[in-house]
Amino acid sequence: MAQKGVQLDRETFSCSICLDLLKDPVTTPCGHSYCKNCIQSFWDGEGEKRSHSCPQCRQTFTPRPVLLKNTMLAAVVEELKKTGLQAAPADHCYAGPEDVGCDVCTGRKLKAFKSCVQCVASYCEKHLQLHYESPTFMKHKLVEPSQKLQENMCSRHDEVMKMFCRTDQQCICYLCSVDEHKGHDTVSAAAERTERQRELEGSRLNIQQRIQDGEKDVKLLQQKVEVINRSADRAVEDSEKMFTQLIRLMQKRSSDVKQQLRSQQESEVSRVKELQEKLEQEITELKRKDADLKQLAHTEDHNQFLHNYPSLSPLSESTLSSSINIPLRYFEEVTAAVSQVTDELQDVLREKWTNISQTGTEVDVSLSAEPKTRAGFLKYSRDITLDPNTAHTQLLLSEGGRKVTFMSQHQSYSHHTDRFTDWPQMLSRESLTGRSYWEVERSGGGVCVAVAYKNISRAGGGECEFGVNDKSWMLYCDDDRYTFYYNKVRTPVSGPASSRLGVYLDHRAGVLSFYSVSDTMTLLHRVHHTFSQPLYAGVGLYSYYPGDTAEFCKLK
Repeated sequence: MAQKGVQLDRETFSCSICLDLLKDPVTTPCGHSYCKNCIQSFWDGEGEKRSHSCPQCRQTFTPRPVLLKNTMLAAVVEELKKTGLQAAPADHCYAGPEDVGCDVCTGRKLKAFKSCVQCVASYCEKHLQLHYESPTFMKHKLVEPSQKLQENMCSRHDEVMKMFCRTDQQCICYLCSVDEHKGHDTVSAAAERTERQRELEGSRLNIQQRIQDGEKDVKLLQQKVEVINRSADRAVEDSEKMFTQLIRLMQKRSSDVKQQLRSQQESEVSRVKELQEKLEQEITELKRKDADLKQLAHTEDHNQFLHNYPSLSPLSESTLSSSINIPLRYFEEVTAAVSQVTDELQDVLREKWTNISQTGTEVDVSLSAEPKTRAGFLKYSRDITLDPNTAHTQLLLSEGGRKVTFMSQHQSYSHHTDRFTDWPQMLSRESLTGRSYWEVERSGGGVCVAVAYKNISRAGGGECEFGVNDKSWMLYCDDDRYTFYYNKVRTPVSGPASSRLGVYLDHRAGVLSFYSVSDTMTLLHRVHHTFSQPLYAGVGLYSYYPGDTAEFCKLK
């Protein structure tokens, strides 16, 4: 009851603005009291208003009242300060059923602020001060409040278990190490924690890598689903065109072929999506495992860490696949068979249908498998020459239009609407459709290789720069660093440094890949995009150092 009375007195003589004991108390005309600075600051915050109000009862005063010191209240407050009485802790400061209570507090216990591993006890902020002030206790290890401190005590010797027996794989105290564990391989719990921590971090890195690989494979599967659908749609479209030429004679066959293609499409898509779902399930499990390991990694109590570490289940073997092959020969074979039948029927009926011409278009229904070796890429090599009408005036062409050099002096090129005027870059003469591969040998930094539509802007600041619009794709090479740009989006790229870069384009499949070429070929970045126009090879010298060069290599 006495404590409750003291708390009431303190609340009575507290400022309702700062919630502390009144300092230099003053009283408003309505009878409420505040710290002088608090009420003045409150009224100052009301600005240039003609009237001012009481923060408690909201009574207004016009003009602003002159505040007078409440001498009697000031004397009472001073007496309260001299007694050294403190406000009772708020209810949320006391330990509840789920909280760790202070082991020193009597009566109703406060929440523990820290637990001491050596003392095997938990302390509130007040009783923890000895651990901060005494040289003896300052060496103790403090951890987050824990209700499992007794698990750190040896049940045999009632000592803190600071050792770890590797022979028996258990925490022990010092007396155990010279008693029943004598001659065993024992180390400190901290040393064992350090060793297991390294293993844990290695496991996390492995999981994170598998997650990344899995997400890449999921994305690849989704892309292949789109290619399957696109290939099937092309096959259906061409089949319908060819059968339309034969009208009623082949209508039933057209329907049969369409049904077969759709059935195969559904079967292939279903198989790929099933694999995709399995991969996503494994990724979810890996993320959960990573979260468990992360939580264990942040456990401050060595013994708790070692106690829980063996309970973690080992990683299962990955079912992720870095190369997922989707056979699409069925679509090719059906299209080829329909084309063959159409040709044969046209030969038979040529005399009657002499005015009918073959209007079918070339259709690529294969999943364009990207070559795996340089020899495979060289099958699609193209001779690229640069168009002088597109060259910026600080670029000098040589080697038959294959090599470009950055010059300090502007060249005397004639005016042309295709010329780039703001950035030192240029495009090829040749347009690129189908499959194409070329290589660029560079010297110096700030070299970029690119592809672009012909209608890319040639002037206008950033809008004509490769990679900062939706009409060009650019890989920027600066010494041993790579960056990919498209439509103002910058993507850092990692890979081995090389003076030679390879570019592979499958226009129909919508694939653009950049490679670092040395003894082996290393993929730097791959783009999947539906290209709406023919593309042109591009090159830029953005280092602005005279003498930097880029040359399109002869590959045949």
